[in-house]
Amino acid sequence: MLDKIGIAKRIAKEVKDGYYVNLGIGIPTLVANYVSNDIQVEFQSENGVLGMGPFPFEGDEDADIINAGKQTITTLAGASFFDSATSFAMIRGKHVDLTILGAMEVAENGDIANWKIPGKMVKGMGGAMDLVASAENIIVAMMHTNRAGESKLLKRCSLPLTGVGCVKKIVTNMAVLEVTENGFKLLERAPGISIDAIKKATEGRLEIIGEIPEMSV
Repeated sequence: MLDKIGIAKRIAKEVKDGYYVNLGIGIPTLVANYVSNDIQVEFQSENGVLGMGPFPFEGDEDADIINAGKQTITTLAGASFFDSATSFAMIRGKHVDLTILGAMEVAENGDIANWKIPGKMVKGMGGAMDLVASAENIIVAMMHTNRAGESKLLKRCSLPLTGVGCVKKIVTNMAVLEVTENGFKLLERAPGISIDAIKKATEGRLEIIGEIPEMSV
């Protein structure tokens, strides 16, 4: 089973040369640390940064340079800073090739819920509502089940939706799955995780075709 770093490492393999990528809060922010050195990628943050690098080493932090999750970051040569209006013009104008988000729930048709649990304090939906409506390619980084062991990959989301039918791929601590018209298609399984364990942890329809390889991270 993967930990958060393992999930980030696997998602980093989905990042291609020349991509402009938006990283959501949580596990997605780790992805920038593991992208291959032989490709050129521009990471964008909706608070107005283009050209984010890995997290800084302890002692090298600059409190004025942060991502949307208020974490200190580094910037690469040629990075630029701009206002949120320009940032969201990039997002809404579909100039971002890949968005990587966390989620509380994903439905078998690609719906995503990642902003609100009814009855709990909410700061607001934030930039996720724009990202899920505008990005051509959305990958979700999440745990396969909640703390009670209940599936987070569902027939239908029970929480308020952030976006409808927008998720393309999901990487969890147990598996890599693609969203298709037949539900979740199992592509890879985490080291040491059986197909039966993935079946039990997935409420939504799960399509399994042929032999499913273990993922490498």
